[in-house]
Amino acid sequence: MPTLLLVRHGRSTANTEGLLAGWTPGVALDDRGAAQAAALPGRLAELPLAEVVTSPLQRCRETLRPLLEARPGLTPHTDDRIGECHYGDWSGRKLTELKDEPLMEVVQAHPSAAAFPGGESMRAMQTRAAEAVREWNARVERDHGADAVYLMCSHGDIIKSLVADALGLHLDLFQRISVEPCSITAIRYTRLRPFLVRLGDTGDFASLAPREEPPADDATVGGGAGAP
Repeated sequence: MPTLLLVRHGRSTANTEGLLAGWTPGVALDDRGAAQAAALPGRLAELPLAEVVTSPLQRCRETLRPLLEARPGLTPHTDDRIGECHYGDWSGRKLTELKDEPLMEVVQAHPSAAAFPGGESMRAMQTRAAEAVREWNARVERDHGADAVYLMCSHGDIIKSLVADALGLHLDLFQRISVEPCSITAIRYTRLRPFLVRLGDTGDFASLAPREEPPADDATVGGGAGAP
């Protein structure tokens, strides 16, 4: 079966403003995110890509633009199922405000029980994304062969949930996974099991350097902003 490259969108204006974007329209890449997107074609230059699939949200489409310009033969497919989690009433709010919500403790420690007010549950988010991957695996193998490589551009929580699915981890453990903006995660699927062959690879280890303020113990809902 094919190898899937999961690309998280580049750093967005919501990331730098500390907002939980969700499906809020008009969230674009910031200057750093645009530079990350511009570097993506070079990072993937040695890989043949059979298909490109994207979340419908602007920040993902902007991330893929340089890659698609470099490979005019590729036509992107949009799939709502790999769009961001529907955070409902939490969408557009500051993460610093949300940390005191009682639900945030559930999101961190027991996400399989978390459902966002006016939005969806984290279980539903993982299920739709995993179903999309399985359907695309079958389609890519049928059209391009079992050794094909294809790419999906999606969001932090979606990618983390797909990694958990590939590793056979319960969703309650997915907050232990971290994927930075414009990182690449690679999963090779086989008939019997997937293999995680890259996780959150940015080619940049700046985020591991000590910071003046130590990183928080909790996971950033939606994914963090990456290295400063």
